[in-house]
Amino acid sequence: MEKLSIEHIIAKIQREEIFEAVAEDYSFTLKIEKYVHYVCGAVHDGHQFRRELWDNCLHSEYDRWFEEDPCTKEFVRTHPIVMAGCDSRFEYDLNREPEGAIYEDAWGKKLWKEPLNKDQHEASLQKHANFYRVVATLIGKLESMFGVVVVYDMHSYNWRRWDREVPVINLGTSNIDNDRFGKWVEDWRQSLSELVLPEGMVSTSEINNTFFGNGYFLKFITQNFKNTLVLATEFKKIYCDELTEVIFPEVVAAIEKELRDRLPLHAATFYREHSLSL
Repeated sequence: MEKLSIEHIIAKIQREEIFEAVAEDYSFTLKIEKYVHYVCGAVHDGHQFRRELWDNCLHSEYDRWFEEDPCTKEFVRTHPIVMAGCDSRFEYDLNREPEGAIYEDAWGKKLWKEPLNKDQHEASLQKHANFYRVVATLIGKLESMFGVVVVYDMHSYNWRRWDREVPVINLGTSNIDNDRFGKWVEDWRQSLSELVLPEGMVSTSEINNTFFGNGYFLKFITQNFKNTLVLATEFKKIYCDELTEVIFPEVVAAIEKELRDRLPLHAATFYREHSLSL
């Protein structure tokens, strides 16, 4: 893996180079092993939190971990194009628009002892802006090469908050063109319902049951690239203990193994069938 400036990352994409890099400020990673018609994203995978913010933050390290999406990059690590955030959403949230990306409070609790100063705001928002410069370059390049693209927008959610049964996987679709893409949404949902998980676990999948696909990553791509489908895919945190911060590696490995085959198969079917309509 290389450490590269945003300008160098963008230039490599424009030249269709193969590379794996971390941004020079360590805010996100991008791996491109091959230029293909699908991308895996894990914008909430990161846990880093700038040192200058530590003493001013009212949320503990565990509080932050609880609301992040650990292991979502691990779920898709073997795929040809993977983009993932390294920083905690508590510094800035890549899945929110720039105006709301820096929290004042989080999940009912004030975040900062004292308001952040201008320089602190600008440092975080520059990372947010840089990420989306690269997203725009990448999706634009792939649409120019393949005509249509599908993005698997990987997330997880805390199921203990709910006082009812919730699905193992939720697809949020309220901000995509369901008339155009509904068939491939349902195909993805059906495939996810068939995941083979460790003994005692049964995969279930539903659409717009717990979350509705309102994230900025999805909206940014959908609004700017009309031939790209973004599938906001939320995993119930069956792969860890939310209360003790323990990760269950056998469950993470099982999910990764299942997606290793199912995800490119779905992407290939989407490309084969949908590209014919262009």
